[in-house]
Amino acid sequence: MVILRPTRKLRTPLPVSLDPEPQSDTALGDWYVNRVVVHRRPLLLVVNSASLLAVLTPARDVKTLPARLAEIVAQRLARLGVPKKLIDAELETMVPLHVARTSDRSVVGIMVDYAKMLPAFLEPGFSDHSGLMEAEELLWDNPCHAGKPAQFVVCPRRKTVELLQDRPDAA
Repeated sequence: MVILRPTRKLRTPLPVSLDPEPQSDTALGDWYVNRVVVHRRPLLLVVNSASLLAVLTPARDVKTLPARLAEIVAQRLARLGVPKKLIDAELETMVPLHVARTSDRSVVGIMVDYAKMLPAFLEPGFSDHSGLMEAEELLWDNPCHAGKPAQFVVCPRRKTVELLQDRPDAA
């Protein structure tokens, strides 16, 4: 099971379940999502809670994001060079998907930082495909929690691969 955690502004199109708070059992854990506008274009910024890997997608059909999340994650993991076996194992554990409230203010803070960086990473008139891919790549190499001691600094690209390789079934 994976948990999708929309920010308050996305709770209407992605209603939060009233069920007791479940736990993600994927290697990457929960995914947070927020709607941001960059150069007058609405985007969904989806960030993984464990690795802080950012995913950008046009904000069309927000309601279908839960059904599309696994495919989006698979595409990004393939771009990172993650072996297919590890991608398949992660996707298998992403079912079912549960929508819940945000629970980690640190991840929400990282999302705010990413949203502030995006106008510098995306040119006005950017394309939905190549422009978003380039911006994602820049976010993936951006160190997070850089004000903390070195052992707490997170590089999303490296951390994502590390978490997937550390799965019990990765051997």
